[in-house]
Amino acid sequence: MLEGSVRKAGDRLRINVQLVGTSDGSALWSEEYDREMKDVFAIQDEISRKIVESLKVKLTPTEKHAIEWVPTRDTKAYEFYLRGRRYFYRGGARNYRSGREMFLRASELDPTYALAYAGLADVASFEYMYIESTPQNLEAANSASKKALELAPDLAESHASRGLALSLSKDYSAAAREFETAIRLDPRLFEAYYFYARNCFVQGQQEQAAHLFEQAMKVRPEDYQSPALISTVYLGLGRKEDAARMWRKTIELAEAQLEANPDDARALYLGAGALVATGQPEKAMEWARRAVALDPTDTGALYNVACVYAGAGKKDEAMGYLEKAVDNGFAQKAWIQNDQDLTALRDMPRYKALLQRMK
Repeated sequence: MLEGSVRKAGDRLRINVQLVGTSDGSALWSEEYDREMKDVFAIQDEISRKIVESLKVKLTPTEKHAIEWVPTRDTKAYEFYLRGRRYFYRGGARNYRSGREMFLRASELDPTYALAYAGLADVASFEYMYIESTPQNLEAANSASKKALELAPDLAESHASRGLALSLSKDYSAAAREFETAIRLDPRLFEAYYFYARNCFVQGQQEQAAHLFEQAMKVRPEDYQSPALISTVYLGLGRKEDAARMWRKTIELAEAQLEANPDDARALYLGAGALVATGQPEKAMEWARRAVALDPTDTGALYNVACVYAGAGKKDEAMGYLEKAVDNGFAQKAWIQNDQDLTALRDMPRYKALLQRMK
């Protein structure tokens, strides 16, 4: 297992890295780097080579190329890209706008930077899903993901972003092929599993969605989103004990995230869903209210708070939030239909009327 920390002061980086054996916890290799930001790619290359040497493995030509390949030589573009990803994963309209601005700056500094275009595609895709389901957002997702593939056809992120864009056009088979390619190119890419799992979920392929969310959790164990989403998949499969385990995991990870960033709306509303499912309605409602207060038009918050109220048996309030989510741009009809958290609303005339007016 690789452990490490990074500290940045001005243009200086201090990186501590340690390779630890999982069987006995012994340190196989460790190193400290104190370098300038302009050396970041050389440091990454050196760390990769040291890990390979420590593990005494022989790389295939493809693996060797992947380690040596540098996505950009412009360290400022790289910084903008990393900032863009941080904004993107926070979710919400404001963060998506900020993420897009960061990715645009990265692409302007280096027009050949495929990861920047993959980031632009992901932002446009999530804006299409959660903010405005306009042809413009869908076209932006398609255009940027195609550009990323054109620039770097062997980059896993390019294929994952392309798969997400294709899934929004309901070209699910083509999307699946892109996700499979992304996983083959980089079995450690979180987005490949996470986006693929969502693609399967909206099609009602719950077993496959569960497997992919499980893989996403292995790749990024600190992420609270996958356990939150897989819990509803497990419910649909009748795996109640597994769902309960994932709710507890979601709360644990969401609390850790909120300790670092108290204004993370997504951690609040996904955590609220887990809290209400584990019999903690008062705390769930507090988190739900905080999430909506951060941005009353955030469709992700409105939708998930609807799930919280539905889980608490407050069906009229739940429908109110669900209707607000749709009115503000939430367009994922298939997600609504497959979400076990909304089961209590299925027989309500308001719920049926809402689905009828959605595309």
